[in-house]
Amino acid sequence: MPALHPCRAAMTACLSIFPLLASAAAPAAAAPATASVEAVYGPELEGFDYPYPVQQYRFTSQGVALHMAYMDVKPDRPNGRTVVLLHGKNFCAATWKASIDALKEAGYRVVAPDQVGFCKSSKPEHYQYSFQQLAANTRGLLESIGVKQATVMGHSTGGMLAVRYGLLYPEQTEQLVLANPIGLEDWKALGVPSLGVDKWFERELATNADKIRAYEKSTYYVNQWKPEYEPWVQMLAGMNRGPGKRLVAWNSALLYDMIYTQPVVYELPLLRMPVLLLIGTKDTTAIGKDAAPAEVRAKLGNYAELGKRAASAIPKATLVELDGMGHAPQMQDPAVFHAALLKGLGAGR
Repeated sequence: MPALHPCRAAMTACLSIFPLLASAAAPAAAAPATASVEAVYGPELEGFDYPYPVQQYRFTSQGVALHMAYMDVKPDRPNGRTVVLLHGKNFCAATWKASIDALKEAGYRVVAPDQVGFCKSSKPEHYQYSFQQLAANTRGLLESIGVKQATVMGHSTGGMLAVRYGLLYPEQTEQLVLANPIGLEDWKALGVPSLGVDKWFERELATNADKIRAYEKSTYYVNQWKPEYEPWVQMLAGMNRGPGKRLVAWNSALLYDMIYTQPVVYELPLLRMPVLLLIGTKDTTAIGKDAAPAEVRAKLGNYAELGKRAASAIPKATLVELDGMGHAPQMQDPAVFHAALLKGLGAGR
């Protein structure tokens, strides 16, 4: 079946992408895992090292041969349980390093994939992104490595995906862990205007390390900064500097549109498994918030309230509020976060 072009004649920004896509396959020069300033990475994050060996799950989806990169980390003293880690929009499987280490030490097998469109996984030229599709891709990966049941833990956008996974595969989901998930409010219904794929594409092309760092400092880390956060800035900025910049930005735009148009908040009462909510109460994340009118913007991303609201909607929820933490508590204060996580995993049995 011939591939469908994702553009329309009027979408001039989009039309300029595809003559450059052929160059996206060329890998960037290797760079150290510390992600030095001005590092350049390929469109599949070539040159950026992960903390554990990376494997590839190869499959066909929507008529296209794709691959998902993943780490499958086995403990020295297994407890018989598996935790699947689902990263957020501006994150990769590598950003789970501290969580993988903590879970491995506690006896859990840990599977941490990069979703299609992200990091070391395929960046299709055109793909109908949905949380249902990403959940199905993830289920296929787990089946391929013999994981029949697992605790599924999602952070940020990964939290939206974890909810969708739990709804689609309740028998295969022992427990959900949602760490500052987004999608706990419907931004379009609350007045955030639709940017559309083309506007998101323009925004993503214009991103750089300074913009990424400023956003992460204010939202992820409550206006605090540590040197250990910088590799994650360069991880993203390095792909934007690389030969696959336009393809990376195009997939990112499609993914932002998926996030905006597919909230999970309405389906939280349908979750059947135990759900652990780990909420940094200083988080203010809301996709597209900067494009909303000031009176709307002021009401969005109030995680001190959103966490409570989600807990009241989920039948078997346990809410753990992490005071003083932002959107990435697992990176801001790993010791506190992982103590709460391991306690909650034990209680979820």
